[in-house]
Amino acid sequence: MIELYHSQRAMRAMRSTALQRGVIAVLDVGTSKIGCLILKFEGLEEKIDRDGVGSLAGQSGFQVIGSALTKSRGIEYGEIVSMPETERAIRTALQSAQKLANSRVDHVIACISGGSPRSYGLEGNVNIKSEIVDDRDIADVLGSCGIPAYEPDREILHAQPVNFSLDHRTGLSDPRGQIGKNLSVDMHMLTIKEKTIQDLAYCIKRCDLELAGVASSSYVSALSSLVEDEKELGAACIDLGGGSTNINIFWKKHMIFAETIKMGGELVTRDISMGLQVPLSTAERIKTRSGGVVATGLDDREMIEIANETGDWELDRRIISRSDLIGIMRPRIEEILEDVRSSLNSAGFDDLPSQKIILTGGASQVPGIDSLANKILGQQVRLGRPMRIHRLPQAYSGPNCAGLVGLSLFAAHPQDEWWDFSPRSKNFNGQSVSRVFRWFRDNW
Repeated sequence: MIELYHSQRAMRAMRSTALQRGVIAVLDVGTSKIGCLILKFEGLEEKIDRDGVGSLAGQSGFQVIGSALTKSRGIEYGEIVSMPETERAIRTALQSAQKLANSRVDHVIACISGGSPRSYGLEGNVNIKSEIVDDRDIADVLGSCGIPAYEPDREILHAQPVNFSLDHRTGLSDPRGQIGKNLSVDMHMLTIKEKTIQDLAYCIKRCDLELAGVASSSYVSALSSLVEDEKELGAACIDLGGGSTNINIFWKKHMIFAETIKMGGELVTRDISMGLQVPLSTAERIKTRSGGVVATGLDDREMIEIANETGDWELDRRIISRSDLIGIMRPRIEEILEDVRSSLNSAGFDDLPSQKIILTGGASQVPGIDSLANKILGQQVRLGRPMRIHRLPQAYSGPNCAGLVGLSLFAAHPQDEWWDFSPRSKNFNGQSVSRVFRWFRDNW
């Protein structure tokens, strides 16, 4: 545990060095694509607002000077399975982005969607040493949080205070400077498999770069796709990626739950490939151009020509109706959304006062998926797009780049780094996920 926090502090030190130089890279390592942005920071220290990332984006504390997208290789379900292939894909994206930026970078902040994330609720309590709460009291109460007995092969990726209570007052985001006798805190902690981080760090090191930070893909996608009211009142961001579907729940401007389902858009492509007996590349093209999940009377008459590559013109020329294609795609997307509903139910999402659901990610661009999600999830659903950041190319403003844009915001203002503390050793059994929501039912 202590080694982990030393490594986290080392990455923060590297990030500070990179910001002083003014240039840093952010890297979204996904199953279907790898995206890279080169960010240039100008006067960042003066523009950071402690209340959140939204105002930072508006103040343009950074601008995009280089960008690149490339097809991902060597990654399955968000985890590296072939180091050489992943290294080549990362190098391709980084070199293209650096060439466009006309600038070399030495440090990178990355996000990952694999690692089987798991959420925990923690609590701590201390007596104030003086009448006024100061930084030392904050460090003490965060350090008093008992760490659950998670598996030895997992590491903490995010650990954030979500609520402070001072005597009988609760709902405090920052109690420093206030008068009281007893201070308590509720925290959310997210762990992932240690090997996932180690593989990513090693791969980036092979690319002659230093890893200056790691974030959960679902967390940064939510940062860029949720508006401030949704973060405050309660919302779930469902990032429908290529290899996995990532779930992240925000409330009171903090992440309080995260989970990953190992199904995504590539599974739909495989279903089309098998159902129509076409190559995966052809199946992906058909899905992108003509796919959907809600059939209408016109779909029986809308015909799609399928071209194979066997060389036999009569055999290659096939025609299917769009309703046939929808019949292949819809069952798999329904299965994914059913699993999302099960995860939200087990997390206690219905206990939040507001239950908006935002769909983002590349697979969320399938026509009609929002209306299907409305029926299956039974909540208010909308399609989310990442917020605009300065000089972001138009090609990167779609839902498929929500993680990349959110990672830029995280790089400029990572909420995990508001507090620095030394946690106690593991001293109690793991708490159920529903604890995360009981905090708010009891205290807000």
